[in-house]
Amino acid sequence: MKFQNREPQPAAMQMAPMIDIVFLLLIFFIVTWQFSRDEMDLKIAVPTSEEGADPQRVLGEIVLNVRADGSVSVWGETKTKAALAETLIAIAAQHKNQPVRVRGDSATPFQEIVEVIDICQKSGIWNISFATQRPTEGG
Repeated sequence: MKFQNREPQPAAMQMAPMIDIVFLLLIFFIVTWQFSRDEMDLKIAVPTSEEGADPQRVLGEIVLNVRADGSVSVWGETKTKAALAETLIAIAAQHKNQPVRVRGDSATPFQEIVEVIDICQKSGIWNISFATQRPTEGG
């Protein structure tokens, strides 16, 4: 009986599957980052607050951007208040306790913000939060 003397060989690392996974993760994070950036209207300068809430977004949260002139945009589209109400009613019928974040410009009259809150409440959405930013160190 002849025994073969084989030394254990180190396990070879497969590079192709690892590179595939890294590229898939990279694509996933770039795509999700881009979707979250599209919801933020850059024309809006939200008010500052020392004790603002945690800026982390809730999964499935709808961002309503209220500009200084009172117009409202959601998902990158400017909507009339009637169209916004129709959209929110359809969403509230599908998802109970739907979170909504109101990003109002610091120059927006408070009456416009109150009207958006009224539209949300009439549509059946009560989970409403407001976006703020921390003041800059120099200002």
